[in-house]
Amino acid sequence: MSDHKVRLWLIRHGETEWSLSGAHTSRTDIPLTDRGRERAAHMADHLHQQQFSLVLTSPRQRARETCSITGYGDVAQIDSDLSEWDYGEYEGRTTADIRKEQPGWTIWKNNPREGETLAQVKTRAQSIIDRCTASVGQVALFAHAHILRILAATWIGLPPEGGSLLALGTGSVSTLGFERETRVIETWNRSFELE
Repeated sequence: MSDHKVRLWLIRHGETEWSLSGAHTSRTDIPLTDRGRERAAHMADHLHQQQFSLVLTSPRQRARETCSITGYGDVAQIDSDLSEWDYGEYEGRTTADIRKEQPGWTIWKNNPREGETLAQVKTRAQSIIDRCTASVGQVALFAHAHILRILAATWIGLPPEGGSLLALGTGSVSTLGFERETRVIETWNRSFELE
């Protein structure tokens, strides 16, 4: 089956207290803020125009909650490969805080202690891509910033650290598809601002 017949919708979960503060959030299962829920409701209007042949979500509450608010909770399949990068010892800490101990530190160049390597996250991203390209039509992926950025970089043939060039806000929607046979980013980081 040709993967030219698939479009990936990358949907980053709405705001949480930790995303608001800049804290690295992976395994910690925290809910959306009220603002995060409101933005997810705004996304629902845009997403309801789409017919998805496959809906996948991270097992984390913030992704599943976003998926449910947008109206796809009943059809979504949980896929642990969509979990956020495991930040190990850096879970719950901000980059500024980590840099007090390690000047110049960045997640993209320094694998977190006791967490996943960038290569391991790329392997999970590739697994999701492979699952999606076995499908036809529109595929929705409800997940987190770093895994989605790495997935997008992998989609267009960049090394996983290429995700560092792709900022992705909470409550945003991006699409990956094709220009003829070439994999491309069609739209990126579309946000749904509140009035």
